[in-house]
Amino acid sequence: MSERFLIRTFGCQMNEHDSERLAGLLEAEGLEPATGLDDADLVVLNTCAVRENADNKLYGTLGHLATTKASRGLTIAVGGCLAQKDQGRVLERAPWVDVVFGTHNLHSLPVLLRRARDQGTAQAEFFDEMQRFPSALPARRASEWSAWVAISVGCNNTCTFCIVPKLRGKERSRRVGDVVAEVQALADAGVLEVSLLGQNVNSYGTDLPGHRQLFGDLLRALDGVEGLERLRFTSPNPKDFRDDVVEAMATCRPLCEHVHFPLQSGSDRVLRLMRRGYRRRRYLEILANLRAAIPGVAFSTDIIVGFPGETEADFADTLDLVSQARFDSAFTFQYSPRPGTEAATMTDQVPPEVVKDRFQRLLQLQERISLEANHALLGTEVELLVERSASKTDPTRMSGRTRTNKLCHFPAPGPLAPGDQVAAGVALVTGDPPAGEVAVAPGDLVMVRVEQAAPHHLVGGPVLSHRRRTPAGGSCASAPASRPLPAGAVPLPLVG
Repeated sequence: MSERFLIRTFGCQMNEHDSERLAGLLEAEGLEPATGLDDADLVVLNTCAVRENADNKLYGTLGHLATTKASRGLTIAVGGCLAQKDQGRVLERAPWVDVVFGTHNLHSLPVLLRRARDQGTAQAEFFDEMQRFPSALPARRASEWSAWVAISVGCNNTCTFCIVPKLRGKERSRRVGDVVAEVQALADAGVLEVSLLGQNVNSYGTDLPGHRQLFGDLLRALDGVEGLERLRFTSPNPKDFRDDVVEAMATCRPLCEHVHFPLQSGSDRVLRLMRRGYRRRRYLEILANLRAAIPGVAFSTDIIVGFPGETEADFADTLDLVSQARFDSAFTFQYSPRPGTEAATMTDQVPPEVVKDRFQRLLQLQERISLEANHALLGTEVELLVERSASKTDPTRMSGRTRTNKLCHFPAPGPLAPGDQVAAGVALVTGDPPAGEVAVAPGDLVMVRVEQAAPHHLVGGPVLSHRRRTPAGGSCASAPASRPLPAGAVPLPLVG
């Protein structure tokens, strides 16, 4: 029987993208996915260095794995941002680890595993710069209908609270033709939704030699991809959000009416301390421009509370901006120092009890705004991309995401019996499913009417219409060779 692997991912969407590539590499080596730790021969931890207590989570997990390894054969590999940051310290603190590799060494994992086995000693490898773009590697994707596509890696910004540039390196972009080719191959294989990834997606292309292929150009090119239903991107930096991107977003057919637009703080003074490169006036201008160009657009954001030096007046500015911006949702964080960042060395740290109090006040404000935004959708019809077949707690309920990225629950249709017909108004792309199959499955598109609203989700009524996902052949496991741009796309000099 083939060896089995288990990958545990910590952190952001880029880590999830990298884990899919690691899984693809391991499958190419003949390994099979494990169902859990009990049947895993290899455990790979893809780590994060940004989230709170990242070190404790990693080394705590490694401590549990040491017990498992002592009782049976188990190979342990550690990669990702924390591995890049700690490097040899990982083996010092956890000498039972077999392989450690950095953010630029994904492709090296199979070789390092073979060396560890053949030589009987731990292996470690860390490059300072990226050798191969992760999207050129095979992938085992977590979803057959939704996919991450990295358009750039690394970051050229110098935000004082962030360590990512030190761990991911300088920003490097893929050519437009390479991205279009991968997205078209995914659509050909039945993927309906693609999310473009980059540490700063809207500075995409400025590093490409000979021609500056900007983010707006990429969006226009992807507008011509056949079969692509939904396009998303994360995350942009407001300082690089140009008018041409707004124009491209307004005309890009598959682009969803949702923008994740990190704020971090509503105080100009704190934004300077964070070295964010924009101010509240410009931020609100961009929001207004997007709302004017894209009817019904929804916004989510990131906000840090209690950054070093933040005063009550600074926090009041944040509350004021949140009230004006009226975000549909917000990821709010209590600041805590991250080793290796400039902010961690700042002397004017805000007392934890003050940070906690401000955090609760911000949370209450945003909860009210989110609820009001969702209440405004009562009685409207929304399109959902179905995410899972049933709720873990309620098998009669299914869930999906609107184009504005709102979670919506709806009643799960029951299995069809012989002779049953699909409810009136429900159109199936491929005809009625065989008897016994559930009429709606993950990856399908459905329309429902919103009947209830809460701050973090909607509740819809019965399915009004239904489009079954129809895989069109091909594979979304590997990155294809670049191809010419689709008909109607903006011609660019560098297309692969």
